[in-house]
Amino acid sequence: MDWAPQQEGLQQLLQLLRGSISPDNATQTAVQEQLKSFNAIPDYNNYLIYILSQMPHEDVSIRAIAGLVLKNNIRTHYEQIQPMVLEYVKHHCLQSISDADPMVRSTAGIIVTTLVARAGLASWPQVLPRLMELLDSPQMHTVEGAFGALEKICEDSTRELDANYQGFHPASIMVPKFIGFLRSENSKLRVYALLCLKQFTFIHSTALFAHVDDYLSSLFMLATDTHADVRKNVCHALVTMLEVRPETLSPHLGNIVDYMLHSTQEEDEAVALEACEFWLTFAEQDLLRDQLQPYLPRVIPVLLKSMVYSDMDILTLLDGEEDASVPDREEDIKPRHHHAKQHEHAQGGANAGKTNGQAENEGDNSNNNNDEGDDDDDDYDDDDEDEDDMMGEWNLRKCAAAAIDVMSNVFENDILDVLLPPIKEKIYSQDWKERESGILALGAIAEGCIEGMYPHLPTVVPFLLQALNDSNPLVRSIACWTLSRYSDWIVSIQDATERRNLIGAVVEGLMRMTLDNNKRVQGAGCSAFAIFEEEATEELVPFLDAIIRNFAFAFSKYQRKNLLTLLDAIGTLADSVGSELNRPEFVEGLMPLILKKWQQLPDDDRDLFALLESLASIAVALGANFQPFAAPIWERSVRMVSQQLMQAQACAQDATLELPDKDFLIVSLDLLSGLVQGLGQHAEPFIMASDPPMLTLMGMSMQDSSSEVRQSAYALLGDMTVCCFDHIKPHLQQIMPIIVQEIDPRAEHVGVCNNASWSVGEIAIRAGNVIQEWINPLLERLIPLVMRDDIPRSLHENSAVAIGRLGLVNASIVAQHLPTFAKSWCNALMSMQDDREKETAFLGMCQVIQANPNGM
Repeated sequence: MDWAPQQEGLQQLLQLLRGSISPDNATQTAVQEQLKSFNAIPDYNNYLIYILSQMPHEDVSIRAIAGLVLKNNIRTHYEQIQPMVLEYVKHHCLQSISDADPMVRSTAGIIVTTLVARAGLASWPQVLPRLMELLDSPQMHTVEGAFGALEKICEDSTRELDANYQGFHPASIMVPKFIGFLRSENSKLRVYALLCLKQFTFIHSTALFAHVDDYLSSLFMLATDTHADVRKNVCHALVTMLEVRPETLSPHLGNIVDYMLHSTQEEDEAVALEACEFWLTFAEQDLLRDQLQPYLPRVIPVLLKSMVYSDMDILTLLDGEEDASVPDREEDIKPRHHHAKQHEHAQGGANAGKTNGQAENEGDNSNNNNDEGDDDDDDYDDDDEDEDDMMGEWNLRKCAAAAIDVMSNVFENDILDVLLPPIKEKIYSQDWKERESGILALGAIAEGCIEGMYPHLPTVVPFLLQALNDSNPLVRSIACWTLSRYSDWIVSIQDATERRNLIGAVVEGLMRMTLDNNKRVQGAGCSAFAIFEEEATEELVPFLDAIIRNFAFAFSKYQRKNLLTLLDAIGTLADSVGSELNRPEFVEGLMPLILKKWQQLPDDDRDLFALLESLASIAVALGANFQPFAAPIWERSVRMVSQQLMQAQACAQDATLELPDKDFLIVSLDLLSGLVQGLGQHAEPFIMASDPPMLTLMGMSMQDSSSEVRQSAYALLGDMTVCCFDHIKPHLQQIMPIIVQEIDPRAEHVGVCNNASWSVGEIAIRAGNVIQEWINPLLERLIPLVMRDDIPRSLHENSAVAIGRLGLVNASIVAQHLPTFAKSWCNALMSMQDDREKETAFLGMCQVIQANPNGM
């Protein structure tokens, strides 16, 4: 390691690094560009590690910046770094783990873990033994530096650590060592050990569970630790163990419950939040249901207490402020993502008139527009977002409410005897904070305890309507949300007069909230009304005049954030009342305002998402009467699709270019789909005039690398097939092979597969024998989908409809497979509402049965 820097180059680099912290944006940009160009210098990274590790008299922030630039170089240019340079970097960053300065130690640890993450532990066999050796150092800062690096390695590479390498099993050495550090006198080391061991719990490490008794006894010993950070991580460790191996905690459950009840009420909210997670996890464990139930009378009051706003929350939320005229800050606007359009069917029977997304719980993700599924298991956090988004991070209040929600779904009406008395006491309290938390609890139990709540709702709903008049905006806000949670009951009242009167009262109350002088209440009212629209559908028609006038006034009153929520509500209204919106007074009340906003926003503004989504719904609702507004909207949407596709092509040829934001492509395709669906045959002139040609853009989108782009492209294909098939027919030889490949029996990309299956059915009934050559390849893919019982209902139904319609093309081919899929086919369409798609599918199946009567 005899490399030495050239002083001129070293000083030049130091000057640049100092310039990187300049407050001037132009200077920062120029520095970044020059640093990026240095990657062409073979030993550039040697200079960076030299500054970090061997220049103790240099400003520590400059040393750390050098280390972070090195980390980014390793992450992005690892393959281009010469082996000798890598060896030099590895040697000196391990030395810097022992540096006296904590910032340098931390930066060196980040470099170590980046090297391990980039190339794997096998590429650096010395690193683990050396770090474990440093844990025995008499210098505490050295031990802390080594542990910091190990903690990151455990987080990123746990499975590698738990694997065997030529008879060496790292976890078997590391786990006992870490358990020993749980008894360290240094609280930082106790925390590091807890963080490392937690990672081995997640993967069910055999090394950890070989020492589980020692681990648990150490956790119990730390339960009363004087340092809050240690107690927080003890709670987290127990929650993780409960989630991964609940049986290990069963013998100690009584003591753990006592401890978690105490910790949930700790003054330190970080500790209380981790303890509260225990109840959420406990309730989600099906095998522990009977063990949790006896503790409910003690747990429920603690959770309800935790749902009360803290004094710090109230200071942050600025209750009582009339802020409607105060412009939103940029940081108040949450990043918005558009989810691709998905073709779904209404349901027959008890759920008639509801779309997939509105039907009763069915245990699938058919209402998820994002075909990749939703990574967030905590639906409650999404529901609660509107009433509590100022405190957007996960907090004790949200966690406690989520736990109540989950428990109400687990125990259903059995929990009401424990819940209702304290909730009743809260909602009639003179203290607004207690009153607000009680209303939140009423919303939390709305789903799980709905049947048991039926006798109480004739009193509860009027109470919630009255709560909309509360002097405190936080009470009004939560009352909006909770009222929306009981929308289904409100619109299901049997007596028509009573139902209409109550719907009218809800409309009036929520409309008032949308025009409140507090922005939080405005947003909550608007979001709640959007939920109510989905349930009320045509029941809103008598109130449309008041709703439209209210929305129009809100347009002039709202700041940017609530305007986006308002656009969502307008789009949902169009979806809910459909053609009833197609009246001149309604169109004149809304369209000029929406088009004005449309003209104000540039093509790269993410606020366009809400606007385009709303326009797509309005176009479908107005049908042919949307023609006067269609031309500029169509042209801009085509331009945006074309620009995005061209940019993606350019990036494929030049990796240095910035990748396009695919959300703009998806939302533009969905708006075109809505325009085609709404305009019907009147869309033909726009399709013919499109430049570039519409079919070219759609074809490129159908083969895009993004599954959501493809999902939207197939929705557009289906809508164009329904409305303008003459434009599709000449291209079937190119389109059909692509569709066949997208119908995946594994259903890896559910949304793409769903929309492709639907498109096939629409093409089949129009193309006839033209697609005969593709019937067998399609059946090979559609039949396995119909026979699966673990896919979303919409995909099940669209696959079955496509098979039935292929029967209209050639019944004898489909009939050969009838014994295989007949029962599953019937089950798939059993609950689907009777409509044109179901009718043509059944006509096709009848012909199939005639061709093979013995197949049933």
